[in-house]
Amino acid sequence: MAISISVVLLLLILAVIFMRNGGLKVSHALVCALLGFFMAGTSMAPTIHSGLTATADIVSSLHP
Repeated sequence: MAISISVVLLLLILAVIFMRNGGLKVSHALVCALLGFFMAGTSMAPTIHSGLTATADIVSSLHP
């Protein structure tokens, strides 16, 4: 568990750096995808999923 959290933090830092530089290349997108897969394996996954679901519900209930 400690190793996967360390990898998640490293990939998160790399993704933030890539996004701040403004150029998200294929290699950068690969790091972001790996970050997603590693995040899905952590204990934070259910919290992230419920937060995204709640946000999607709020956005879908808006009427222009």
